[in-house]
Amino acid sequence: MELARRTVDAHTDAGPDEDGIHTVGAAVMAADYRMFAGVNLYHYTGGPCAELVALGAARAQGARQMRCVVAVGNHGRGVIGPCGRDRQVFVDYYPAMRVIVPTPAGLRSVLAADLMPLAQRWTPEAGTQGLDPSLYQDPETAGPPIIRFNARYLDVVRSGAKTKTTRLRDPARLGPARLVFESDPEVVLSAEVTDIRHCLVSDLTDQDAQAEGLATAAELQAVLKGHYPELAGTDEVDVITFQLNDKTGSA
Repeated sequence: MELARRTVDAHTDAGPDEDGIHTVGAAVMAADYRMFAGVNLYHYTGGPCAELVALGAARAQGARQMRCVVAVGNHGRGVIGPCGRDRQVFVDYYPAMRVIVPTPAGLRSVLAADLMPLAQRWTPEAGTQGLDPSLYQDPETAGPPIIRFNARYLDVVRSGAKTKTTRLRDPARLGPARLVFESDPEVVLSAEVTDIRHCLVSDLTDQDAQAEGLATAAELQAVLKGHYPELAGTDEVDVITFQLNDKTGSA
């Protein structure tokens, strides 16, 4: 939403309460967590909405599958739901993409297919056809679990200097994982969780700290306090050991 807002605020051609050609911004997240943005191009013959411009920009830069999309109006108008044409495009090309929409109860994230109950899907190969529920798997729940990191840890993880992460009430599981670094755009690395050790904060060792690119347990505890200000020595944490499957690319 923030990327969509920044985009339209930077490029709108209309003042508050004025009509214009560029009044809506949109952002789309691809399957590899890259982010793309666009603005609408109003025309009385049916210029493209911002969501379609953003989807085109994503495709032009190599993205093939999309995770989610959102549109935001200029001058603080907030999130705007997709029009009927956009909804049909979403169903036809990205039925499992999530769409952020405003509702009386606040913002919701819904599958594109759910925006068009009883819709018929169109493809270039088969034309108009019925909806196949098996096509609509939620991408957020498909694939390996996600472990999120602050963007500042990307370089030390990629270099191999950090092979552990210590978490409070943020469970992980052994096996494949996606390490998501909250940069702009986000970076995703494919990894394997090889060990999970439960221990008290006071029992963290210098070896744990060194596997996180630090020197001592005291330094690691200080860093954890920055993430969890209420952390106490008697709190139990998970020390998660991981290894990258591909140190150069993203999942």
